[in-house]
Order: sequence, then C-alpha cells, then structure tokens
Amino acid sequence: MSRTPPPTIVMVPGLRDHMPDHWQTILANTIENCRSVPPLEKDRLNRRAQVAALDEVLSDIRGPVVLVAHSAGVMTTVHWAQRHHRPVKGALLAAPPDFERRLPEGYPTPETLAGNGWTPTPRTPLPFPSIVAASTNDPLAHADRVAGLARAWGSRLVVLGPVGHLNPASGYGAWPRAEEFVRELAGASPGVSATRPAPGQTP
Repeated sequence: MSRTPPPTIVMVPGLRDHMPDHWQTILANTIENCRSVPPLEKDRLNRRAQVAALDEVLSDIRGPVVLVAHSAGVMTTVHWAQRHHRPVKGALLAAPPDFERRLPEGYPTPETLAGNGWTPTPRTPLPFPSIVAASTNDPLAHADRVAGLARAWGSRLVVLGPVGHLNPASGYGAWPRAEEFVRELAGASPGVSATRPAPGQTP
C-alpha cells in the first residue's frame, strides 16, 4: 500500500531581495522538503515574470504542494492560480498588499503596478484551501481591504493583531505561527472562522 508523500513547501517571497532574517527564510531553513522561488535578477516588478518563476519551481515538483506566500508573493500566487491548474494542497497568504491603493513612499506607484500587470487584483475564489494572515496596522494594506480579499478568495481569515507588514522592519524575524499554519494546510481541513491571538500570544 503506497503512502502519499508529504507535501513540498514552496516559499513565494515578495519583490524583495533575499533576506536571511526574514521569517520565510528562517522557516525554509528549519522545515524539511522546502523550495523557494528565487528573487528575479531582471523584470522583478513584472507580474508575468513573477508568475512564470513560481510556475517553473512548481513544474519541477511531483506530489502535493503547500504554498507559503508573503506580501507581493500573495499577489503572485493568486495571479498564478487564475492561469494554471496544478493541484495545490493549500496556501498560507501572509500580509497581502493592496496594489489598488497608493502605497507608502518608496514603494511602486499604482501606475507602475498597473503597467506591470498587477492590477486589477484577482477576486475569484482560489481552487485550493487557503489562510490569509492579516495585520491590523499593515502600512501596505488596510485591514478591511484585506478582509475583503480573503472573502473573495474563499480564504480563512486569521487576524494577527498589530504586526506591521510582518517583516524584519516590523520586528519579524522568526514567526513561529507560520509553521503551525503550514502543518494545518498540509494535513488538516481548513477552518471557516476568523481567529485572533489571545492576550500575550505570539502572532
């Protein structure tokens, strides 16, 4: 009797360079059977190029997959899901940005993002279970907008509290709950209700 192999965990980063202190990098170094979509050397802002890079990594993997996306990697993931039909066991979608609103200074403008194919943001249900992990004070997206995306995608919404953009600039570093969510997506049925951390609980 054959056993289903454990899923490969695929990290889908945002538009940043490789960051050794980012929680995705830390998680990738601590769990088994993990792959990462490498940062692009050119066309980094191009949505087609980012989606193609994710699809190239997935095309080399046999068996089940769990996607772990952060920031613009979430948008890469939802755009990929509209165009490709490879089975996915589940996806963790952490701190999605709102590319349809003006971002803080230093980030791409709405015009640049539109010109590179990122908008409009897909709002069709994802064909796999997903968890949207949302911050209440993310400078790249208002919490209500993220909640609306989670509903549109059919995702379970987990409200983490005031964790900024869940990146090193916001104090993360290691994010212990990420592994908890990955294990849930790898082996358990998704929940249906939003959850908040208990007082004193690590987001």
